[in-house]
Amino acid sequence: MSISDFLSKLFLGALGETIYMTLVPTVLATIIGFVMAVILVLTKPNGLSPNKTVNSIVGFIVNILRSFPFIILMIAMIPLTRIIVGTSIGETAAIVPITVGSAPFIARVIESALNEVDEGLIEAARSFGATKSQIIWKVMVKEAMPSIISGITLSIISILGCTAMAGAVGAGGFGKVAIVYGYQSFDDNVMLYTVVALAILVQIIQSLGNVIYKKLK
Repeated sequence: MSISDFLSKLFLGALGETIYMTLVPTVLATIIGFVMAVILVLTKPNGLSPNKTVNSIVGFIVNILRSFPFIILMIAMIPLTRIIVGTSIGETAAIVPITVGSAPFIARVIESALNEVDEGLIEAARSFGATKSQIIWKVMVKEAMPSIISGITLSIISILGCTAMAGAVGAGGFGKVAIVYGYQSFDDNVMLYTVVALAILVQIIQSLGNVIYKKLK
């Protein structure tokens, strides 16, 4: 297949599906991961609300979900995916396992960023009578935001890779294009074009992340 045929017949559709399968799980996983990270930071031994039981349970859930290779998690979640979206095939169905697989990773990224905040700032805020929510949002999150953005940028690139794997089990995007029109059709050109397209997407994501990071730093 020529580059012009690839661009006119496959590229735009695959690009739209890939962006859809990347952005929606990123938003959902970031929300879930942020909640998990805050719970872990608050309930750690020297946190604002120490609670060994809650910290252990949430940490266990995060570690278990992170231990599954994505392709296995996606297959294992087929029954749950069918319950949630009514099907296990397609771009929308792929969002469920991608979100579940990405949320624990983002949780650890945000947790690490929050833990890097200077304890002196937190103690100063407490001494001035700041509430726990004020300390979280106005001190910890504000100070950790550059690191959080850097981590989420890395997470988006990881999620982009998951969308390619999702193409192997019925989802669309560049993964499907590479497998169906490239590998199975023995068309090395399509494989090359797909790799180049994904590489460009990664560069764009990383560049945008770097710009935001520098503005917040």
